Amino acid sequence: MLAPSIFGRNFVDDFFGNSFDDMFQEMFRTPQNETMGLMSTDVQDMGDYYQLEMELPGYQKEDLKADLKDGYLTISAEHKEENDEKDEKGKFVRQERYTGYCQRSFYVGENITQNDIKAGFENGVLKMAIPKKEAKAVEEKKYIAIE
Repeated sequence: MLAPSIFGRNFVDDFFGNSFDDMFQEMFRTPQNETMGLMSTDVQDMGDYYQLEMELPGYQKEDLKADLKDGYLTISAEHKEENDEKDEKGKFVRQERYTGYCQRSFYVGENITQNDIKAGFENGVLKMAIPKKEAKAVEEKKYIAIE
């Protein structure tokens, strides 16, 4: 930051408690920024199909959902966790809750159906085989000659 400093410290940071950059990022934080590193995806061309491998650490098979609509494959993962610790009298010593959600979409073509896609989940990695299908030929316009 280019604000003047007094005795090696930035008085603007002292006044606001943190830098303007941190405040700006906090105000305009998006879910995509919070899921950095999650859903890292590799797509390989395997000849007659595409192999998609997505990393989902901490998620279980039950947490995953894959949707296919209008040619878009959408993969979402949601995980909820509650940890309760009580003492002998039944009073809470600690109670924590965690909810995580992330989602990504890929255009796979309108000719692909859910039956065409094969998927498996093992050790935090979702693997999907998406076949290559030729797009339906777009009907060429035929003009009528007007005399």
